[in-house]
Amino acid sequence: MQTRIQKIDMRHPDAAVFREAAAVLRGGGLVAFPTETVYGLGADASNENAVSRIYTVKGRPADNPLIAHIASREQFFEMTEDVPAYGRALAETFWPGPLTLVARKKSNIPDWITAGLPTVAVRFPAHPAARALIEASDTVICAPSANLSGRPSPTCAEHVRRDLEGRVEMILDSGPVEIGLESTVVDVTGSKPQILRPGFVTVEMLASVEASAIVSYDGMGVSAPKAPGMKYRHYAPRADMTVVTGDPRRAAREIRRLASLSLQKTGVLATVQTAGLYDADRCLVLICGDRDAPETFGANLFAALRKFDDCQTEVIFAEGIPETGLGAAVMNRLKKAAGGKIIEV
Repeated sequence: MQTRIQKIDMRHPDAAVFREAAAVLRGGGLVAFPTETVYGLGADASNENAVSRIYTVKGRPADNPLIAHIASREQFFEMTEDVPAYGRALAETFWPGPLTLVARKKSNIPDWITAGLPTVAVRFPAHPAARALIEASDTVICAPSANLSGRPSPTCAEHVRRDLEGRVEMILDSGPVEIGLESTVVDVTGSKPQILRPGFVTVEMLASVEASAIVSYDGMGVSAPKAPGMKYRHYAPRADMTVVTGDPRRAAREIRRLASLSLQKTGVLATVQTAGLYDADRCLVLICGDRDAPETFGANLFAALRKFDDCQTEVIFAEGIPETGLGAAVMNRLKKAAGGKIIEV
């Protein structure tokens, strides 16, 4: 299969490009497209064969549910039932944007969207290209991240090309994404909201709308995950990875010690504040972000993990950051990428 890569100038978007991509989707094809979080791999949610191809192309486990992308809040309520008042308030506050809501699905929502669950995960993205594609397609689009299952999520079209060229019909390229971390996922099926996956919409932001937000996103090993990223190792580089948490200088000292003992090609995922503490002649040092500006981690994290792969790094030691605000989402991704291997100092 030949994959067409279509560049989009978001300053002057060409409606014909989105019409063409929509035609691919309606014909049962797969289209990778940008969102404000990461690039998604889209299929027409009404087409079971097309949705099934997402699982095949990505090598995605069949019990890992997809996120349905919509173009209006009204579509969410057309797909769901028994949404509590706080769920409506979250939708009103954070949509369009990087928030996914998991709600009870209506009986007409097919199981192939939800991995057989009685709930459906729904997002109304803010990225103008994503919204233009959904509107041109005139359908709900199922879209996980546009990467091979378990690999670091794609934050630019080149990441998508490397993983999926020849496997999908089309890639829409609007350049690097803005956020670089997947959406926050919140379960709104109970009396209180439950955070299934942290993201750019932080616990503190959610609490400003609904003070009873419950944090419970360890996720690994759950039998029936309600949201992507809960059950399996995700975001992972090919190298063996360990996260070292604690005081930054103590963590750096421990990483230096571990790196000095390693006989393999070693990488260090550092911060702006600590990168100079490592021996760049001995190991590959990449900067993940600025501790004083957690939003910078989203722009760098997955690209850095892919860079380690490009350089055939065999062992990676990553610094942890405080799990407050956006740091909770960053640490969630680091821990999943490391398969839960954590050293506290």
